[in-house]
Amino acid sequence: MNKQAKISEIFESLQGEGIYLGFRQVFIRFFGCNLQCAFCDTQLKSFQEYSVDQVRDQILKFKDYHSICLTGGEPLLQAEFIESLLDAIKDLKKKIYLETNGTLFKELERVIDRLDIISMDFKLPSVTKNGDHWSAHEEFLKKSIAKDVFIKIVIGPEVVKTEIERSIEIIKGLRPEARIVLQPSWLDFNRELLFLMESVCNLFLKGGILHVEIMPQAHKLAQVK
Repeated sequence: MNKQAKISEIFESLQGEGIYLGFRQVFIRFFGCNLQCAFCDTQLKSFQEYSVDQVRDQILKFKDYHSICLTGGEPLLQAEFIESLLDAIKDLKKKIYLETNGTLFKELERVIDRLDIISMDFKLPSVTKNGDHWSAHEEFLKKSIAKDVFIKIVIGPEVVKTEIERSIEIIKGLRPEARIVLQPSWLDFNRELLFLMESVCNLFLKGGILHVEIMPQAHKLAQVK
């Protein structure tokens, strides 16, 4: 068993994006990612190795928060450790919130029963410059079907209509009721991009996906973690 994890930081703050915006959380930021997205806003340079007990001790320092957020990087790269950690903290009776790029569906299987909320990405090839992940996203969404899941899609000025249509096809076939968050790429955030995102939002609505919203990253606007 992997008894240690590479973790960049553990801290308490308000969730800055997605449908739980403003909820107070304890964040565990895992080091490392299996993707290299062009718009990545979390370039992690360092980490410490933590045992399960050490992470638990850090969590116990915080009070009065909504949930524990597993973020990164990509947390599921260290799914074995997460499995042990969530067993060790289940007595805290806190909701477990996973932020993930939505590609590691096999690793998800290890921890899915211990999760409450999943924020998963759909990575658009034209925006990430990182290749095609449609099949992985589809499998990931299938395996998380019984959970509280919302889907985050980063939109940049180079977004391609056919990629939006492919996203709609997958979501409509598996979770048409899911909430979709369209997030402007922080590197390209301007008035023109917001107008473009309005047209993307309309594509989702016309495609039968009704719970879609445009939501910038509030923590970037406020310049906080």
